[in-house]
Amino acid sequence: MRNYLIILMLSAVSFQLHAQTFIQGKVTDRQTHEPLENAVIRQGREKSVLTDAQGNFRLSVRHPEDSLLISYVGYKPLCICAAQCCDDTACCTNGVCRRGIDLQLERQDIDLRTVTIVPAPHASFHTISQIDLRLRPVNSAQDLMRLVPGLFLGQHQGGGLAEHIFYRGFDADHGTDVNVSVDGVPVNLVSHIHGQGFADLHFLIPELVTHYDYGKGPYYAEYGDFTTAGYVAFRTADVLDRSEVKVEGGQFNSGRVMAKLDLLNAEALRRGQSAYLAGEAAYTDGPFDRAQHLRRLNLFGKYNTSIARTKLTVTLSAFESGWRSSGEIPQRAVGKGMIGQFGYIDSAQGGTTGRVTAILKARTDLTRGWLFENQAYYMHYYFTLHYDPTFFADDSVHGDQLRQQERRDIAGYNGRLSKHIYFDGGGDLQTAIGLGAQANWIGLSTLEHTVDQHVVLDTLQAGLPREYAMNGYVDENFHWGKWLVNGGLRLDWTGFRYLDYINPPAAGRAKLIASPKLNISYTCNNNLQFYLKLGKGYHSNDARVVIVQRGLDVLPAAYGADLGVNWKPVPGLIVNAAAWTLSLQQEFIYNADDGTMSPGGRTLRRGVDLSLRYQLTPWLFGNIDINYCRARDLQAAKGEDYLPLAVPFSSTGGVELKFRNGWNGALSYRYMIDRPANADNSLVARGYFVTDLTANYTRRKWEAGVEVQNLLNTTWREAQFETVSRMRGEAAPVDDISFTPGTPFFAKLKFGIFF
Repeated sequence: MRNYLIILMLSAVSFQLHAQTFIQGKVTDRQTHEPLENAVIRQGREKSVLTDAQGNFRLSVRHPEDSLLISYVGYKPLCICAAQCCDDTACCTNGVCRRGIDLQLERQDIDLRTVTIVPAPHASFHTISQIDLRLRPVNSAQDLMRLVPGLFLGQHQGGGLAEHIFYRGFDADHGTDVNVSVDGVPVNLVSHIHGQGFADLHFLIPELVTHYDYGKGPYYAEYGDFTTAGYVAFRTADVLDRSEVKVEGGQFNSGRVMAKLDLLNAEALRRGQSAYLAGEAAYTDGPFDRAQHLRRLNLFGKYNTSIARTKLTVTLSAFESGWRSSGEIPQRAVGKGMIGQFGYIDSAQGGTTGRVTAILKARTDLTRGWLFENQAYYMHYYFTLHYDPTFFADDSVHGDQLRQQERRDIAGYNGRLSKHIYFDGGGDLQTAIGLGAQANWIGLSTLEHTVDQHVVLDTLQAGLPREYAMNGYVDENFHWGKWLVNGGLRLDWTGFRYLDYINPPAAGRAKLIASPKLNISYTCNNNLQFYLKLGKGYHSNDARVVIVQRGLDVLPAAYGADLGVNWKPVPGLIVNAAAWTLSLQQEFIYNADDGTMSPGGRTLRRGVDLSLRYQLTPWLFGNIDINYCRARDLQAAKGEDYLPLAVPFSSTGGVELKFRNGWNGALSYRYMIDRPANADNSLVARGYFVTDLTANYTRRKWEAGVEVQNLLNTTWREAQFETVSRMRGEAAPVDDISFTPGTPFFAKLKFGIFF
C-alpha cells in the first residue's frame, strides 16, 4: 500500500511539472525598439520575473488562460495571456499559447500604483533610480549625481574641478570611495595628481542619460575598486526618441546651448541601425568677485548596428574645459571684513582639463541562451590646476601657490558571459562570469611651487606613475519561490610602478585581493520584502604612496552589512529602509596640497537610511531621503576620534507636479547638519538648507522653462576644509576653516524645440 501511495504522489508531481507551459518573450520600447531591462512580468499575486539586459523573460504558467501583467516605470502596463497578446485588461481565454512574444510598451506618465516589489537583486534601488530620473529635474551632470539618495556634492575650484563627494559617512574626496562609471567605462582615475579615484563627470551631457543605477556598500561583484561607500552607474541612450535643440541663459553671464540629432531614419532603426550626434557648449562667470570665465565644450556620438547575432556599438566623445577660481577663502578673512563672501585672496587660480574617449562594445547572443559581452575602450586625458589654499603659511615672501599637472592614456577591457537558466519546478538561476583589465600610462605627473602660475620656484613631486589592474568575478543569483540568494566572488590584482624624478628609485609593488559577496532577500508578497547584504570591498592606494611610503596598505579592505526592507504600505507609496555598518582596515586621507597620503587607523561607520517615494494624485509626487551616520576612528582616543567632514545627518526631498496640459515643475531641498571639520571637533563645518525651483511648459514640439537655484537666497558654504593658512600681514599661520561659498539666488530661462 505504501509503495502505491509513493507512486501516486510522484505521478501527481510529474503531472504538475509537465502541465506547466513556459511563456517567453522580449519587452521593448515601442518608440525606440530598445530592450527594457528589469521590466516586471507578473502572474497573479505570487509569481513574478524580471526581464534581463536584453529585455528577455521566461515564466511558467499552468493554463493557457492565465493572465500576465507587464509593467515598467514610466510605461503603460500591458496585459497578455498564454493564448494571445491583447492591449486591454480583459484577457482572451481561447487560442494557442504563443512563444517568443514581442511585447512593446508605450510610454506614459509615471504611476506608482503599478510598481511591484519583486525578488530580484538590488531591484529596489533600480526602481527608485528610474522614478527619480523621470520625475526630478536634471540640468547638469551634478544633478544626476544628486539623484542618488544621501549623496552630496561640493565644488571648491571654480566649477571646473571634479566635485567633492560625501556619501554614507565618507568624505570621499573626489571619488576615493564611490565607484562612478558611464556606459560601463570607469570614470574614477587611479593615482590622479589631485586625488585617488578622481571622478570628473563634466564630460557627460545630462540629456543623453536614459538610465542610472546605484548601490550602497561593497555588495556587488560587478563593481570593484572604489566601491566602499557604493557605486553610481550611468547609461546613455543607444537610440534617441527625438532630436532636440535647447538654449539656456541666466544671471552671472551664464549661457548654454545643447543639441542632439538623430542621423538615421525609421527604416534604418527597423534594420537594427541607429546613429546620433550631440553637443554642449556652456559658459558662466559665476557669482564671484573675480569672474570664473568657466567654459565647457562637449561632443558625443554613438552608432549601433546589428551583424548576425551581434549588436555592435561605437561611441566617441570629446570634452574640454577651462576656468578661473577664487579657491577656498579663510572664514576669518570674511569675518573681519577683509573680503566679501565671494571675494578672493589669490587671483592666480584656475585650470584646464579635457579628455577624448573611444568605446567599442559587442553584445553577442550565443547558442543555448548564453550572452557574451565584450567592451574595449581608450581614453586620452590631461589636467592642469593652479591653486593656493594656504597663501603665505610656508613661504612668507613668494606665497604658497601650487601647480598640479598630468597627462595620461588609458586602455581597458570589460568582458561578461551570462546565462539565465529556468527550472521546470519554477525556480531560476542567473549566472555571470566577468573579466576586466585596465592600464594607466601616466606621463610626467608634477606638483610644483609657483609664482604667477608659470614661474616655478620648486618641484615638490615629479615622476612617471604606472598602474595596471586585472579582475575577474563570478556572480550567481538563485531564485526559488519567495527566496533570492545572490552570491559572488571577485578577484582584483593591481600592480604599481613609479619612476621618481626626485627621490631614489624604488621597486614596484603588486597585490591580489579577494572580495566575497552574499545578498539574501525574502519577498513576502508584491508589497513587502526583507533583505540582508554582506560583502567585502576595497579602494586602491595611489601609486606614489605605494612605492615611496611602502608601509601603507596597497589595497585596504572594507567590510559591510545592510539589513533592510522594501515596502508598499499603500498603492502610491514606496518605502526603502536599511540599517547598515561599514568597517575599513585603514582610512586614508589624500592631502592634495602637498601630494602626500596620511595613513589612519581602523574606522567604523554605522547608520540608517530611509527613502520614500509617493504619489498623492495623478499629477502630484513627492520624495524624501533621510540619512544618519555615526563615523569614528577606532584607534583614536575618545573625543579625538571624529572622522573629518563625515556627515552625521542629512536629508533631501521635494515635490514634483506633472499636469496633462503641459505644465510641470518641482520644488526641492537639500539639508546637511553641522559636522566635524577635524578629529577633535574643535573646528566645525557649517550645515545648510538650500531650496531649488523648476517650472516648465511642455508641448509636443517645444518646451519653455525657468530654473531657480537657491530660491530663498540662503548664505551657505558648498565646500569647507580645515586648513592651516596665513594671509599677508599675519604674524603666524592659523588653523582655521577655509571654504568656497555656495551659489546665491540664481535664475535662468531655457527654451527647447523637439523634432
